[in-house]
Amino acid sequence: MKRYTGLLTALTLTAGMALQAQTNEFVIQTKKLGAEIQPTMYGLFFEDINYAADGGLYAELVKNRSFEFPQNLMGWKTFGNVTLQDDGPFEKNPHYVRLSDLGHPHKHTGLDNEGFFGIGVKAGEEYRFSVWARLPQGGTAEKIRIELVDTQSMGEHHAFATATLTIDSKEWKKYHVILKPSITDPKSTLRIFLASGGTVDLEHVSLFPVDTWKGHENGLRKDLAQALADIKPGVFRFPGGCIVEGTDLATRYDWKKSVGPVENRPLNENRWEYTFPHRFYPDYFQSYGLGFFEFFQLSEEIGAEPLPVLSCGLACQFQNSDAEAHVAVCDLDSYVQDALDLIEFANGDVTTKWGKLRADMGHPASFNLKFIGIGNEQWGPEYPEHLEPFIKAIRKA
Repeated sequence: MKRYTGLLTALTLTAGMALQAQTNEFVIQTKKLGAEIQPTMYGLFFEDINYAADGGLYAELVKNRSFEFPQNLMGWKTFGNVTLQDDGPFEKNPHYVRLSDLGHPHKHTGLDNEGFFGIGVKAGEEYRFSVWARLPQGGTAEKIRIELVDTQSMGEHHAFATATLTIDSKEWKKYHVILKPSITDPKSTLRIFLASGGTVDLEHVSLFPVDTWKGHENGLRKDLAQALADIKPGVFRFPGGCIVEGTDLATRYDWKKSVGPVENRPLNENRWEYTFPHRFYPDYFQSYGLGFFEFFQLSEEIGAEPLPVLSCGLACQFQNSDAEAHVAVCDLDSYVQDALDLIEFANGDVTTKWGKLRADMGHPASFNLKFIGIGNEQWGPEYPEHLEPFIKAIRKA
C-alpha cells in the first residue's frame, strides 16, 4: 500500500511541474478594432497647485501686479519715495503706487519685482511691459525707466534690457513698451525707476512674452500650452480640484470674477497657499488672469471638450467638518444660477447678458459647451442633496 501511495505522490508532483512549465500566450490583434472608447473618457485635469497658473501656464511674469495681496507690496521692493494709494481706476483692484521725486540728483525712486521665483527671460526674445499710469499733479510729461536686471551680477552694469516710457496724461491710460534682453536669465528682476523730477502713479504693472500661445496678449506660455496640445486630450477639466471648493466658501473659485477686463479681476486666496506647513507659500494667490474665458479658448484651440467644474455649495469637507461651513440646500439659488450663467457665457447668444460678455472678450461664437461638473471630492448624503437642485435646474434650462 505504501508503494502505491508513493507512486501517486510522484505522479501528482510531475503533473504540477508540467502545469507550471506551460507557456501562456496573450495575442493582441492590433489591426482588429475592439470596443470604441469615447475621447471624452481621457484628457487633462488642470488645477492651480504648485504655481500651475500664476507663475506657470499663465505667461504673466510679474507677481502681485495690482498691489492687491494682503501685504500690498509682497513681491516688490521699494526705494526712494514710494507710497501706496487705494483710490485707483479699477473697482475690484483699487490699490496702486505713487512714485515721487526725492529732490536730489543722486537719490532715486522706484521699485523692483521678484516675479515667481525670479523673472525668467531668454536672449533675443521680446517682452511686453505694460502699465496703467497717470500724472496726479498734472503737467505735460514725466518719464519712467524700465529695466531687466541681474542683481547678482559683479559687472559694472546690472541691467541687460532697458526702455523708457513717457507718461503724458493726468487721466489713467495704458502704456506699453517692448524689452529685448541681451542675455538669458532664469532669475532676473524687473526694475522701474522714476526718471524725471515729478510724480507718477502706476497700476497693474505687467510683463508678458510677446510670443505667447496663439499670440494672445493676455496669453499663456507657448511651450506649456503646446505640451498640453501634444497630448491630444479628449476633455479638459478646469479649474480643479480642491480650489473649486476653497478652504472656505469665501475663497472658492468664483468663475464670474475670472472674466471681463483682466485689470479688474479681483485677487483670490489660493486653496494651496498654507494648507501644509511643510510646503508653505504665503505669497500664493490667484490673479484670475487665467480665467474661464482663457480656459474655454484654450480648450477650443487644442481640440478638447471643456469640462468646467463649479462649487455645489460645500466647502472642502476635508477642511470643514462643521455643517455651518456649508450652504444649506434651501439657500443654493445663487450657486445654481452661477451654473446656468456659466452655460450662457459659454454658449449663449450675443444678445444675452453673459453671451455678450463673451463676445466683448473676443469670441462671438459659442464655445459649444456640452459638459459641466458640479462639486469636487464630496462625500456623504450632503453631496446628492446639494446636487439635486442643480440637476433639475440645468435640465429644465
